[in-house]
Formats: sequence, C-alpha cells, structure tokens
Amino acid sequence: MLSKRSKGDIGELFAIRLLSNLGYNLIERNFHSKFGEIDIIAQDGNTLSFLEVKTRWSKKYGKPEESITPNKIRKIKKTIDYYLLMHNLKNIKNYKIEIVALEADAGIITSSKIIRYD
Repeated sequence: MLSKRSKGDIGELFAIRLLSNLGYNLIERNFHSKFGEIDIIAQDGNTLSFLEVKTRWSKKYGKPEESITPNKIRKIKKTIDYYLLMHNLKNIKNYKIEIVALEADAGIITSSKIIRYD
C-alpha cells in the first residue's frame, strides 16, 4: 500500500511527463510559501503555467478536479503572487492556472486531462 505522499509523487511525475510531451518546459516543482504550494511551474510557449496536480486512486471521492475549491484557488493565486514577487516577475501578466486531473485504477493512470482555470 502506497502512502498518500508516494501516490502524490507518482501523480506529479506522470503529470511532468505528460506536460513535457505537450511541449511544456518545467521550471520548478513543489514551490512552497507561507500561502501554500504550487505543484508544478512550467513554461507553455510565452505563458507561465502554474499547475495543481490532483490524482484519484479510486472513484470513491469523485473526479480529481472536483476537489479544487474556491479556497484552494485563492491560496494558489496568493502563492503565485508571492512567486512572481520573489523572482522579480511581478509585471508578468501572461500566466495561467491549470489543473492536471489524473485518474488511476489498480495503480495505473487510466485518464488524464489538463483543465485551465479562469
């Protein structure tokens, strides 16, 4: 039985591979601040993408994207503001928030999608 952290790591590694195959360039992983965490920060063309990875290992708790609450989005936005400030990118307006929603069955990722949050 995998721990919650191990399952999260597996989901993030799958997400990184998926994003790489789609042309995203990884900048940073697991950025932490007092406001929260951003799982993946990547460059998608001219756009900076801040990605939250959600993996569901069973259908018991619904779809992965359903776990993203308005409060979680607020935390992500505050963390983005902090990241931009810390990296002297506060004038950057061209960024997006995306959710990498993964579903697994018997330890194998069976479904993946990237959902842009506006």
